[in-house]
Amino acid sequence: MLHINNLVCRVEGRLLINNASFALRPRTRLGLVGRNGTGKSTLIRIIKGELDPISGEARIRKGARLGSVDQEAPGGPQTIMDFVLSADTEREALLKAAKTETEPHKIAEIQTRLADINAYSAEARAGAILHGLGFSTEEQRHPCSSFSGGWRMRASLASMLFAAPDLLLLDEPTNYLDLEGAIWLETHLKKFPGAVLVVSHDRDLLNTAVHQIAHLRAGKITIFEGGYDSFERQLAERQRLDMALRSRQEEERRHLQAFVDRFRYKASKAKQAQSRVKRLEKMRPIATIVENPVAPFDLPSPKRPMAPPMIRFEGASVGYEPGKPILSNLNLALDPDDRIALLGRNGQGKSTFAKLIAGKLAVMNGRMKHHKRMQVAYFAQHQLDVLDPAETPYTHVKARMEEATEAQRRARLARFGLGAEHAETPVGDLSGGEKARLLLNLIAFEGPHLLILDEPTNHLDMDSRAALADALDAYEGAVLLISHDRFLIERSIDRLWIVQGGTVRTYDGDMDDYRRQMGEKERKAPSETKVQAGQAKRQAKAERRESLAPMRRNIARLEAELERLRMGVEQIDIALAKPELYERDPEQATTLNVKRTRALRRIDEIEDLWLEAQEAFEQARNQP
Repeated sequence: MLHINNLVCRVEGRLLINNASFALRPRTRLGLVGRNGTGKSTLIRIIKGELDPISGEARIRKGARLGSVDQEAPGGPQTIMDFVLSADTEREALLKAAKTETEPHKIAEIQTRLADINAYSAEARAGAILHGLGFSTEEQRHPCSSFSGGWRMRASLASMLFAAPDLLLLDEPTNYLDLEGAIWLETHLKKFPGAVLVVSHDRDLLNTAVHQIAHLRAGKITIFEGGYDSFERQLAERQRLDMALRSRQEEERRHLQAFVDRFRYKASKAKQAQSRVKRLEKMRPIATIVENPVAPFDLPSPKRPMAPPMIRFEGASVGYEPGKPILSNLNLALDPDDRIALLGRNGQGKSTFAKLIAGKLAVMNGRMKHHKRMQVAYFAQHQLDVLDPAETPYTHVKARMEEATEAQRRARLARFGLGAEHAETPVGDLSGGEKARLLLNLIAFEGPHLLILDEPTNHLDMDSRAALADALDAYEGAVLLISHDRFLIERSIDRLWIVQGGTVRTYDGDMDDYRRQMGEKERKAPSETKVQAGQAKRQAKAERRESLAPMRRNIARLEAELERLRMGVEQIDIALAKPELYERDPEQATTLNVKRTRALRRIDEIEDLWLEAQEAFEQARNQP
């Protein structure tokens, strides 16, 4: 269906794809993965014919229909249903011809073909796809122009799924879907009749809906059978074997070199030495596939914990217009150590509830009690626009740390994962992932008591999502999460709340129960056994995090002490660098040198303690 042959591509002078080759068979679903910026979207553009490679080719089978979701969403007065139906161009042409054709045999041919392609059931099929992606029956009749950009992108996705091309290209399709839409898409792609190439960082989609994983790294593409979890295991095993081979090769190289160095100039051994020189020259280094470590997230924990409950709702309601509540009868409590995910379809009120807790909306009726000193950090994708595109990450941090030194500000930026190469880059030139990383760290700058995250992973690659999950594990405040990323939910969350039927209530099942529920026509409550199992699993996760908390605090204390000592040495070095000090006050210079020596000795001691604490923490965290 698709053949990539010896493809080479540069973008703005940077080599992204270097002599890459692979083939995609008919009816095969292939997931394309790799770090942000490695060239995944560039490859999609080459396949679509929007970008010419330097050499090589991307060849699609002759006569095959290619479909992709355009970045420009549909607009105008056309209804969503008509827009989706228009994606089947053959059906549209046949229906148009049927209205004007007068020759009996041609009319018969048209009607036969319409029957062959199930043209008269098209509206029902389109309606099922739109419903799965979150459009109600009434909304399907609304004009495209009445929807937001994200919903129009859903309509574009629906049109391509309805058209069912021979080769479907999808670039991060779950970024504009909610959890329910993402679950539906996984199920639909499993039954899709054509071949699919999907670029995604959604672990569950890649585990459920694809047959193979294509890993793009350092310009090369490697194919792995199975879903993402299988790919990770195969990659780790390949890395282990490569490292073992490389270790053996290095050991052999050392032995050969030692023999050459010892006997090169000894006549009786000259021939053997020369033979080993040739073997050394022929030895090619074994390339390993160790990825550069992804930068961590820095989410400071609150300095002073609060007594539970931190927030309590008593018969509360909230909305945007007087007398028209979106959510009513809210009777819930949120504790300082809660980890809660909000479930529910888009449009049910998840973001409204998040805004209520964040203080951006007021209670209409009932009561919302909360601590007066409670600090809330609220992250939502639309907030990326609040970052000044002309400013740099450094200037954003400078505004938060007016009294700090430049070294302290840059050290804080480095903890964000934005080092020297990004510190002075205008925000407008940062990638979506870099902007999300900057904003998330800025809103959590002071250690909030509650962190509200509304789709935080949309611009993050797989490794960055795992780093965010690690940061949430270490964060000791409360978390309220809205996300389509089930990996993040299952990794970081202890409790589930569902937004449904105009209210918010606790959900006693787990994510497996919820996934099954989304696939059922009749909504049934989870079994008592499942409820107990879900509660036990969440309790175990909470206890595990609580047991690790002292170790995390000890590591943080050691890191803070290291930073203080290093800053002290830096200040001493600045003072000692002034020549006049030795003439004016040699005794002070001697004292400073003694302090510097003691500080360096103390740094060595604390680094050893930090390594021991870090190793103990990793062992405890990885215990089954």
